[in-house]
Amino acid sequence: MSTLAPILSDIWDAPQSWKLDTYVSRHGYDGLRTAMTTDPADLITMVKDSGLRGRGGAGFPTGLKWSFLPKPDGGPRYLVVNADESEPGTCKDIPLMLANPHALLEGVAITAVAIGCNHAFIYLRGEVVHVYRRLLAAVREAKEAGFLGNDVLGTGYDLEVTVHAGAGAYICGEETALLDSLEGRRGQPRLKPPFPAVAGLYARPTVVNNVESIASVPQIVRRGADWFAGMGTEKSKGHGLFSLSGHVTRPGQYEAPLGITFRELLDMAGGVRDGHRLKFWTPGGSSTPILTDEHLDVVLDYESVGAAGSMLATRALQIFDETTSVVRCVTRWIDFYQHESCGKCTPCREGTFWLKQILQRIEAGQGTESDIDLLLDVAGNIEGRSFCALGDAAATPVKSAIKYFRSEFEQGLHTPAWELFPYEANTAIGVTS
Repeated sequence: MSTLAPILSDIWDAPQSWKLDTYVSRHGYDGLRTAMTTDPADLITMVKDSGLRGRGGAGFPTGLKWSFLPKPDGGPRYLVVNADESEPGTCKDIPLMLANPHALLEGVAITAVAIGCNHAFIYLRGEVVHVYRRLLAAVREAKEAGFLGNDVLGTGYDLEVTVHAGAGAYICGEETALLDSLEGRRGQPRLKPPFPAVAGLYARPTVVNNVESIASVPQIVRRGADWFAGMGTEKSKGHGLFSLSGHVTRPGQYEAPLGITFRELLDMAGGVRDGHRLKFWTPGGSSTPILTDEHLDVVLDYESVGAAGSMLATRALQIFDETTSVVRCVTRWIDFYQHESCGKCTPCREGTFWLKQILQRIEAGQGTESDIDLLLDVAGNIEGRSFCALGDAAATPVKSAIKYFRSEFEQGLHTPAWELFPYEANTAIGVTS
């Protein structure tokens, strides 16, 4: 595979790509028109047949998730779009909403029709005020054009869309913590079951999906399930946005079919910056186990990346060259996870604190001979034992970093990281103190 697939990103370079007129001129809302005359059950079947898997990280089949909702009982049911993108390295949903918000809104409307929802919510990370304003403007445009609001396209169907700005907590990217935050409570993960499909927002049946997942739906409805399933691999269908950042010649968003290799994407981005070589990289943001230059030819789909010992997750490819201290980089990530831990469960609350203390000690060249094994022990007691996936997100980069670069940690027991890897070499990717 050597070609990109500009589908969600096809109008990003158009003048005022975020405007309704631009979107409509490129077949925008044609999928909604089709959906309004299609049986909701057939819409769910279409998305199932397309093979679309959640683009928020877990990769759960989207249509199957919709089908988990119980039969209508006369009460409300909700769609919640998780737009709380905040993991280090992950940067696909924000540019998507900024450049083409109507793709998301059309997807919201089609999904709402499919699940029988009359009120949808988009939960956005509060710091991105410019995106918040753009979404509000797009909702207003869509309402005025009859694509949202009362009597959508003259069909008698009503759909209210609320754009909600959160307060900037990473934990609210976890779907049940997001629901608690949306209800006005402190954002902390809920005990499951019950799952959101049964008792979600306001204790009613709720579908929670990622921005890119929902934004992919209009093209599936317009072009057909077979078109989408014709891209990607056997178990990882379709296309996706790959975010390349760090020590790469041309960082940015690359939309390609799932199944492209890391080497191919890196070549399209001009490779690692001149005069340097690849040292390690993340396939799905800072919460995924790191990989090294021996994994250049790994196929970027859920199964292949999993077989390589990591996770595809949000396809946030952070690329680091040989000037980067692995110890310093992982320490910065753990600083983030320790700060963002909600404190609800002991393994994450206490474990991330101790990971941070030990890593800072090693980074300063003041570690003890037992610190590396202690790191592995603490990470092992967090992974699989925390209330939600935040604990796992903190443990996996530590364990994988020691797996591939144990000697660098051993060096750090006696020599500060800033002597082994001078700060000025790393300022481009924000891993300095």
